[in-house]
Amino acid sequence: MKLAAHESDCGDCPIRHNAVCARCDSDELDTLERIKFYRTFKSGETICWAGDEMSFVGSVVRGAASISQTMEDGRKQMVGLLLSSDFIGRPGRETSPYDTVAVSEVVLCCFRRKPFEQLMQRTPHIGQRLLDMTLDELDAAREWMLILGRKTAREKIASLFAILARREAAMDLGTFEGTIIIDLPLTREAMADYLGLTLETVSRQISALKRDKVIVLDGKRRIEVPDMELLQRETGDDIDGGVIA
Repeated sequence: MKLAAHESDCGDCPIRHNAVCARCDSDELDTLERIKFYRTFKSGETICWAGDEMSFVGSVVRGAASISQTMEDGRKQMVGLLLSSDFIGRPGRETSPYDTVAVSEVVLCCFRRKPFEQLMQRTPHIGQRLLDMTLDELDAAREWMLILGRKTAREKIASLFAILARREAAMDLGTFEGTIIIDLPLTREAMADYLGLTLETVSRQISALKRDKVIVLDGKRRIEVPDMELLQRETGDDIDGGVIA
């Protein structure tokens, strides 16, 4: 996959307002331009293994990658997803704590780690934005603990779709009006692994959500969400934040 000409310019980047550089001014963007490079990973290709030295950090421009951890006996658990605008790598840490694998074709906007760490010290905008993104990641991890530990199969599927729909809306400046279209980054097999379900259960629950007009299927990997509020109700979350009697 090659980037279009306008995507190689920080000012016109499709994730510009959601990535780690969101608060940078023009001079800071110029500095980032000098230390960045792009890398493309095919679906199934490993971006980094746990324990690997990482010479770069960066942002996902397009595509999705899984974050997983492998146990001593070979068992593996997917523990997170990296989507467009998510940050990969840890400034100040030389190695990766997890296996990161592209689940679709992934384009990364990479920054050489040492120069990026130096830039963080000189540029509060970047450090503050990275802190905000880290706290968002922590909230997402806590949300995922609830999804895996307490929710029904239907609620798990709806929650995953809601997370992806919110991300799509955020990339579109936060609007939830009209139909939201999701290009699923995961196969149904990967969804089953991620959610702790069987493949048959995933397929059955997706069909049920379609039958109940919560979602519309457009091929195997594209889903339309005509009513975000209806999808949110299917997640089992306390949407209004009120006290549950």
